[in-house]
Amino acid sequence: MCKDHDRVTRRDFIKKTAFATAGAFLAPTILPSGRLFAATGSRKANHVVFCLFAGGVRQLESIQQADGNMMRYTLNGTQAISPDIIGGMSPLPAPSGASLQTYGTLFKEFRYNAGPTGHVSGHHTAITGVYNANDLNINLPPTSPTVFEYYRKHTTPTMSALNAWWISDSLGPYPSLNFSSDKNYGALYGANYIQPATLISQTGFNVLGSPKTFNPTEITAVKGIRSILDKNFGKSYSSGEAGVYNATDQDKAALETYINSSFIDASSGAYNDPWGVGASVMNNDMFNIFVAEKVLQQFKPELLVVNMQGVDVCHFNFTQYCDNIRKADYALAHLWNTIQTTPGLMNDTILIAVPEHGRNASPNTVIDQYGRYAIDHTGDSLSREIFCLVLGPSGVVKQNQVITTVTGESIDVVPTIADVLGFYTDIPSNYQGNMGSPLAQAFF
Repeated sequence: MCKDHDRVTRRDFIKKTAFATAGAFLAPTILPSGRLFAATGSRKANHVVFCLFAGGVRQLESIQQADGNMMRYTLNGTQAISPDIIGGMSPLPAPSGASLQTYGTLFKEFRYNAGPTGHVSGHHTAITGVYNANDLNINLPPTSPTVFEYYRKHTTPTMSALNAWWISDSLGPYPSLNFSSDKNYGALYGANYIQPATLISQTGFNVLGSPKTFNPTEITAVKGIRSILDKNFGKSYSSGEAGVYNATDQDKAALETYINSSFIDASSGAYNDPWGVGASVMNNDMFNIFVAEKVLQQFKPELLVVNMQGVDVCHFNFTQYCDNIRKADYALAHLWNTIQTTPGLMNDTILIAVPEHGRNASPNTVIDQYGRYAIDHTGDSLSREIFCLVLGPSGVVKQNQVITTVTGESIDVVPTIADVLGFYTDIPSNYQGNMGSPLAQAFF
């Protein structure tokens, strides 16, 4: 082969694979005819947004308001962040409206009661509604069905796959959580998945869009990736080998339009500071929520799950952990404001926010630049203490209610979502029996 044939530019590679790659993450799954049935339960609302306020948030810096509360946009009556805690952090503007707590029910003493207090197990539990410490593999889907699969299998057969989305940070195992390996559910009922920090971002666009000549070793890797993508998108459902399948032509066109416009916006710099808080302030958590808002505005899905992970820096930097709690708090309020100003979502959406687990009472040995000790999450009692916030329309969700007793746990969130969207009673009893129960205390 001549030398010119060995020259592969990154731009040429992207022309052939970028949208295929995006499709692998974004393409909706198609449902075979005759496999679904309408949900039998009545709905409380037509949309649910579940936010994993994640990375391990300790109650002492959030709900218990010790040492300066970081969640001033979410909680009522919070004190100002003390100068000692805030360090060199820049102020954030206040989203419009009252604190989020006003618009729903706060469970101050929620629990992650079983399994390792780790991000993989915590996310698995939150999305499947099942505690499971024995079969977690970061490279494989969970063995228990996800909330996306329950929703898509037990809802009306005319429901578009664009109604289920999983938007996550870039930690390795998270892409595997949009469907399970359960033989009765699986990829056929999975959610659309997108990872904003690495798929659609200014940085990603610059990396993917800049021409580069690959060396022979890189060429081999590029051709291998291209081959995998080509084979995956050449498979059919009947072969039993494909993972995620495209739906209707209309859905595919809508997704392609969305992906194209997102890349154009990223390349033009529109994503640098989309909230006007300063480009240096926007972190991955805020960007994750921003993309979730764009999906909500574009597709108005009935079920969207999004996570935040920035507070996990607490393993080595307590001050930055505090800053990222503050940013996650702001992002959650921004998300709620977007929901309430979007036609089709306002007054018809339940927003649930829950950390996947907490953090230890005692610090580790790492000290940050402000002299504060870092904190891990290794399974002590405080690392199992979390909160749950359920927001929604008045008359549906009890407003400004605070439940201070130990009530509710991680496995209750999936049943609650199922109950809100009317398919809880349709989940087979052998699956339902492994879950918790809907959080009835939050609703009228």
